[in-house]
Amino acid sequence: MSFVGKKFPDLNVDAMNEMGDTFKVNVLEEAINNKKKVILFWYPKDFTYVCPTELFAFQDAIKQFEDKNTIVIGASCDTPEVHFAWLNTDKDNGGIEGVTYPLLADTNRNLSAQLDILQTGDQRYNEDTDTIVMDGPNITWRATYIIDEEGSVFYEGVNVEPVGRNISEYLRVIDAYSHFQKHGEVCPANWEEGKDTLKENRDSIAKYLASH
Repeated sequence: MSFVGKKFPDLNVDAMNEMGDTFKVNVLEEAINNKKKVILFWYPKDFTYVCPTELFAFQDAIKQFEDKNTIVIGASCDTPEVHFAWLNTDKDNGGIEGVTYPLLADTNRNLSAQLDILQTGDQRYNEDTDTIVMDGPNITWRATYIIDEEGSVFYEGVNVEPVGRNISEYLRVIDAYSHFQKHGEVCPANWEEGKDTLKENRDSIAKYLASH
């Protein structure tokens, strides 16, 4: 189920930061109460290979997101304790020491299940144990949500584990949506800050296409 154009789920989720603080985060409230956009990115597991490259890429761009009035939050289904261990392990040993934004610990999978981003695989009944067996790993795909200041999702994307994300694209999307919010003008393909935008009429589109 897509959440684009809808309010993000109103749920409190455990979180951990680099200081070892455990607290609750409600992504919807973070957006509305702080009057900021929020980018929430889900990764499959702590202490893996592609995931730390993404977490550091978001950290490297943290100032750019802040300058665009955007909060960065990471998330997986690992426990807060595992997050803390990873946050306090240096890069040379596969850790993410130096990451400063909070990490959601959706251990009970309440939020990821509602977003429908879990790799659950097929489910089958085991007669010997009288239980339902899940073939999938029950961890998330690489999913990304960008939420506006009213708590509505204006971007979502989900991709498979082996493919890391392009952080600059999210910065571009935030720029484009912010431009639309401010000026009411729409942004054509490959638009970047400073380039021509369009009014929603035929003359504007014709003029743009003729000049490109």
